[in-house]
Formats: sequence, structure tokens, C-alpha cells
Amino acid sequence: MKEELFAQFTASAGNGGVATAGANGGAVSLGAINSGGNAGGAIGVGNTSGGNVDITGETNTNNTSLGVSANGGTAIADASGGSYNLAFVS
Repeated sequence: MKEELFAQFTASAGNGGVATAGANGGAVSLGAINSGGNAGGAIGVGNTSGGNVDITGETNTNNTSLGVSANGGTAIADASGGSYNLAFVS
């Protein structure tokens, strides 16, 4: 059986180098936020006379949740090699 050897060659040509791209979100500015205009509780006190009068109001809490996003979108980079590159075989 006769064995044949074939050489393998690789041809390479210049490329465009490294391409980088960024799609940073940046900053978000929010204006005035109105969370409903809650005024809390109202206490009405009628006529009082003599002695001490002790009035205790209620505690009011208002939570406001915000969902803010600063998506950067799509970043596109190109590292095209161009024309007239030299090729070599190794």
C-alpha cells in the first residue's frame, strides 16, 4: 500500500484590526413627581372648655415606586479589512 502525503497550507490576509462599540445608557433626569397629593387625615374639634384637651392625630405613610430605565440601544462596530491587503501562505 502506497501512502501519499499532502501538505496543508493556510493562506492569511490582513484584517481590519479591532473594533469596539458601546451603547451606554447615559443619564436620566426626572422632573417633579406627584404621588397623589395625599393630604393625610383631618381632625375636627368642637367647642372645648375648662381642663386639658389632648388631641392625637394619625400617622400617614405614602409609598411611591418608580421604574426608570436608560437603555443604550444597539451598538454597531465594523473592522473591515479594506482593499490591497497582502496575503501569505504558511
